[in-house]
Amino acid sequence: MPLLTLTTNLSLTPEQKSALPMKLSAETARLLGKPESYVMVIVQDDQIMTMGGSDEGTAYLKLKSLGLPENDTPSLSEALCDLVNETLDIPTDRIYIEFFNPPRHLWGWDRGTFG
Repeated sequence: MPLLTLTTNLSLTPEQKSALPMKLSAETARLLGKPESYVMVIVQDDQIMTMGGSDEGTAYLKLKSLGLPENDTPSLSEALCDLVNETLDIPTDRIYIEFFNPPRHLWGWDRGTFG
């Protein structure tokens, strides 16, 4: 049920396109304490993006999860920013993260919802 979307203006190499979603999936599962079999990751590269009036490398992440531990968002932000920085060399001050904790009845899966 966790969904992590990473959007960046960088053009990823084939190796990065293969490895990055797997790294993000494993880290999301670990951070949230959920089975990785529930985690979905979307990586969108080569997007037209600016931050602070500059088109240098930047990233926008959205983490959506039922029961998202809202008190843990600072540590989630730190871990995800560090992973993106280490993997894509994007400075952490050029990364935004948006967190979502949707109501269970508004999250669908397998012809139903979790509510």
